[in-house]
Amino acid sequence: MNKVFARTLIWFIALSLVVPAGVFAQGSLKPVFKQEEVEQLVAPIALYPDDLVAQILMASTYPLEVVEAARWQKANSNLKGNQLTLALEKQTWDPSVKSLVNFPSVLAMMNEKLDWTQKLGDAFLAQQKDVMNAVQKLRAKAQAQGNLKTTKEQKVVVQEQAIVIQPANPQVIYVPAYNPTIVYGAWLYPAYPLTIITRPDTWRGRPHSPLPLAWPSVPPGAMHGEDATGTMET
Repeated sequence: MNKVFARTLIWFIALSLVVPAGVFAQGSLKPVFKQEEVEQLVAPIALYPDDLVAQILMASTYPLEVVEAARWQKANSNLKGNQLTLALEKQTWDPSVKSLVNFPSVLAMMNEKLDWTQKLGDAFLAQQKDVMNAVQKLRAKAQAQGNLKTTKEQKVVVQEQAIVIQPANPQVIYVPAYNPTIVYGAWLYPAYPLTIITRPDTWRGRPHSPLPLAWPSVPPGAMHGEDATGTMET
């Protein structure tokens, strides 16, 4: 595994484990985003595996690089394996942005919803603890609704009151597709309504079924696994 990627993953999990959900404090700094807005921003990705969430959060702080990388990936979609790795080494983007090239659907989503990406990055830079707290809070809500469980694609475990999502196969990360307006149950912030940030490949190039495709333990319409998988950097 790439050392930078590994350090990022360890940092994300360590922060979640050391500071349990609900006990983060922002100090004397006035928050840039309200709690409900932070939850609105992270809702589309809160149920992704931990290491992917970490990469998305860090990459969101480099929105221009995200745009460049998305265009580059589209123009070089034929590159795979070592060829892709060597080509990425020549790029000057942040390692988090480079890692998302291995997840074209996620990169395309961030590029197409650039306003959301920029706000997510701003929130992460200014209020990292609030962002982490929001991820944990939403995971707890999804779990309480029965919409976050261990499946053949992922493992969901609770460690020190923190909900950790890991790939079932360490070599493959499944990117779940889910409807935030359903998986979390009742949404208590009408001023900050949830929206479905559809990944482009779920509606381009092939029909998209609203029913579960791969995760039968999840209710219909709530969440399903994407056909394609992203491979972790090695």
